[in-house]
Amino acid sequence: MEPEQWVRNFAAETGIDPPDDEEVTRLLELAAEAAHSSARTAAPIACWIAGKTGLSATELMEAARRAGAE
Repeated sequence: MEPEQWVRNFAAETGIDPPDDEEVTRLLELAAEAAHSSARTAAPIACWIAGKTGLSATELMEAARRAGAE
């Protein structure tokens, strides 16, 4: 299954709309920041945290960069 289809299916299963193309790009950037600042395992956890916050993509990237700078 293609990743885009899996994401659409997962979103439907959880009762939310899937991310649009810009949101996907931002999430992948966030995951990359987490993985490159720490370890690959930090990426999915960072995305989980992001999903719980309600912060904008810009705010999340700023927070991720600050976290990696410490």
